[in-house]
Amino acid sequence: MIIGDENRQFLQERLPEVEQKVRELLLSMPSCHDWDHTLRVRQTARKLAEAEHADQLLVDYAALLHDIGRLQELKDQGKTCHAALGAEMAGKVLADLGIMIPEFIEQVAACVRTHRYRGRTAEKPASLEAKVVFDADKLDSLGAIGLARAFHFAGRIGARVHNSEEEALNSKSYSSEDSAYREFLVKLRHLPKAMLTESGRKFAEKRYLLMQDFFHALEQECSGKDLFEKSSR
Repeated sequence: MIIGDENRQFLQERLPEVEQKVRELLLSMPSCHDWDHTLRVRQTARKLAEAEHADQLLVDYAALLHDIGRLQELKDQGKTCHAALGAEMAGKVLADLGIMIPEFIEQVAACVRTHRYRGRTAEKPASLEAKVVFDADKLDSLGAIGLARAFHFAGRIGARVHNSEEEALNSKSYSSEDSAYREFLVKLRHLPKAMLTESGRKFAEKRYLLMQDFFHALEQECSGKDLFEKSSR
């Protein structure tokens, strides 16, 4: 979208207030979806926006606001779609801060509403900026940081450290079998193909390979197979 110079300056000046409000909203969030996650997504989104020639100001706002509906979804274990709720909340947050630019608010809300990967209410991103925010959020679920977040979530709900592919795939969310490996099998390994920008696909493939190697090593160690392999040295 094209933002006039006057509005752009106004929106730039309001960013610190948006940052503060989002930080307050995320205070009670667990670490895998907290303010640190939002900052990482924002940083990645900025880099993708530059590479893809997207509107960086719109991306900046949307990345900041993308997970503000997440707390309710966690409270009811997935019954609420945090993306849909977050889009509604985003409009109210911006209006409360005196940001009354309807077209801009609609575009921000669209980015928030369509950033979710899965779920019956998930919508596909339409604009380039929405695609950038989608990819930035998914990249934070991959690689070393993706592993850290997956294990953090599994530990928080009391899931096993590791289980077999059969046990993982034949289990439900928020169960004792909802391990980090289950998250990898059900969602994370599919993310590289789901990326919507060229830059996102490139970075996602690199991070996916790291995770694949990690879970192979974990399986080898849990089964003891690594102790019997001949050394290549």
